[in-house]
Amino acid sequence: MANPTAAMMVIGDEILSGRTRDANMYHLAGKLTEAGIDLREVRVVSDDRKAIVAAVRALSAAYDHVFTSGGIGPTHDDITADCIAAAFDAQIDVRDDALALLKRHYAVSGIELNAARLRMARIPDGAMLIDNPVSAAPGFTLQNVHVMAGVPSVFQAMVEGLLPQLVGGAPLVSETLRIDRGEGDIAGPLGALAEEYPMLSMGSYPFQQKNGTYGANVVIRGADAALVRQVKQQLAEIFAE
Repeated sequence: MANPTAAMMVIGDEILSGRTRDANMYHLAGKLTEAGIDLREVRVVSDDRKAIVAAVRALSAAYDHVFTSGGIGPTHDDITADCIAAAFDAQIDVRDDALALLKRHYAVSGIELNAARLRMARIPDGAMLIDNPVSAAPGFTLQNVHVMAGVPSVFQAMVEGLLPQLVGGAPLVSETLRIDRGEGDIAGPLGALAEEYPMLSMGSYPFQQKNGTYGANVVIRGADAALVRQVKQQLAEIFAE
C-alpha cells in the first residue's frame, strides 16, 4: 500500500520578502519521512485571504494531509484561522477549550489576556486542537488540514505531538553515492535505473571540487531498504568500470 501523501503551506509575507528564512519546511520534511508520509508539495503563500483559501482548498483536495505554518498569532495580519474556516465553510469564534488554555497560561505568567491575545482562542467549528506545550496558544486540525504556528520552536513542538496521531506508512530510507564524474556522464545510466525501479526516487546533486573537476552525489530513496542498497551497489559497479 502506498504511503499517505502530504503538502505544506508556509504562510507569511515575511517569508516571500526574504526578511525571514523558513526553517519549518526542512523540519517537517524530515519528520514526515520518518513517519512514512510522503511530502509532495510545498507552497509559500502571502498574507492574502483569497490566496490562502484557494491554496487550502486545492491542496486539501489533492493530498491526504496538509500542514500549514504561520499566521495564527495575535496581530491583525494573523488571518490563517479565519481563512481555514472560510475554505471549509465553517463558523469561527472564541472556543471555550482554547480559551481555558490561554487563561491558565497567562494567569501563571502574570500577563494580561487582552483582546489581541484572545484572537488566538478563535477556532473553527469542528476542529480538533493541536497542543502547544511552548506558549499554550493551540493549533488545530480541520478535516485533513493541520494548522500550526510559524515560530520554529512552537511549530516543532506541535509537529512532535501531532504526528503520532496520524496514520503513516513505511519510513523512507536513503543512500547516497558520490560519483566523481560530471552529470552528463551520469545521466544515461541513472536514467535507465530510474526507469527500471520506478518505486524508488533517484536524484543527482552536482558539485564542483576546488581543483575544478565535477562530480555528483546521487541520492536513492525508497521504503524498501534492501532494494535501495541494491540499486546503490548497481550504480557503484557501473561507474567502477
